[in-house]
Amino acid sequence: MGSRRPAGVGPGGIKNTEVLELMKILFVGESWVVHMIHTKGYDSFTSTKYEEGATYLLSCLRQEGIDVTYMPAHEVQVRFPQSLEELKTYDAIVLSDVGANTFLLQNPTFYQMQIIPNALELVKQYVAEGGGLLMVGGYLTFMGIEGKANYRNTILADVLPVVMMDKDDRVEMPSGFSPVVSQPHPLVNDLGEWPRLLGYNKLSAKPGAEELLSHEGDAILTVGTYGQGKTAAFASDCSPHWGSLEFMNWEHYSAFWSKLIKYLK
Repeated sequence: MGSRRPAGVGPGGIKNTEVLELMKILFVGESWVVHMIHTKGYDSFTSTKYEEGATYLLSCLRQEGIDVTYMPAHEVQVRFPQSLEELKTYDAIVLSDVGANTFLLQNPTFYQMQIIPNALELVKQYVAEGGGLLMVGGYLTFMGIEGKANYRNTILADVLPVVMMDKDDRVEMPSGFSPVVSQPHPLVNDLGEWPRLLGYNKLSAKPGAEELLSHEGDAILTVGTYGQGKTAAFASDCSPHWGSLEFMNWEHYSAFWSKLIKYLK
C-alpha cells in the first residue's frame, strides 16, 4: 500500500537522502448536482450546476504529504474498485456524504440485473485485512436525512466504531456547538477549544472503541479497529454547512484532518 517519492527529492524539490513513503488514500463523495427552477412571472426555465464540497480539505491533505485520489459520488458507478486487490493500492478509504445506495445499486445491477461484487463487502474485507476506513458525517452518511444514507443496515455497521440510530440521525445546531475532548489522545491533544460546528449525526461509541470528542453524550470523534485495520467516525462534516466557516478557518483544521487520516495507516 502507498506510493513512494524518489530518493533525493523532497517537497518543493528539497534534496534528501531518504525514500519517503507517501500515504495514499481514496476519498469518495462530497459532490452533488443542483437542479433549479427559475420562475419570472409567467415564464420559467431550469438550470443545473455541479458542486464539490471537499476541495479545500483535499488541498490541505495534499499539502500535508498525502496522496489523494478523489472520486466524486457520481463516479462510484464507473470507477470504484471492483476487487480487493484494487482497494489494497490505498492505505485508507474516506467516505463523506455519499449514501450506501450509491455503492449497492450500481448500474449493472440496477439496470441490467447483473450479479457483481458487493462494493461494501469489499470495503469490509479490505479493512479486516489491514486497510483504514474513515466515515465523515453529513446528510448522506451514517443514517443521514430521512435515513437515506442507511449505513446501519449494511455490513459497514460491523466495521465502523460507532452504533448508529435506525432513523434520521441528524442533530441540527444552528446556534453552533463546540465538541469537547472525552479523553487524552494524540489526535485531539493540544488543539485548544474547538470551533463551533452546525450539526452532526447522532452516534455512540461501540464497546472497545475510543470516544475522543463528544457533545452532550453523543460521540463526535471515535476511533477503533476491525480485524487488522483501523477505523474512525467523525460525526460532523468536513465542509459546509455543518462544517462552519469558523471550523474551515480554524488554525488546526489542516493538521487535525491530516493526523486523523495518517492515524489510519
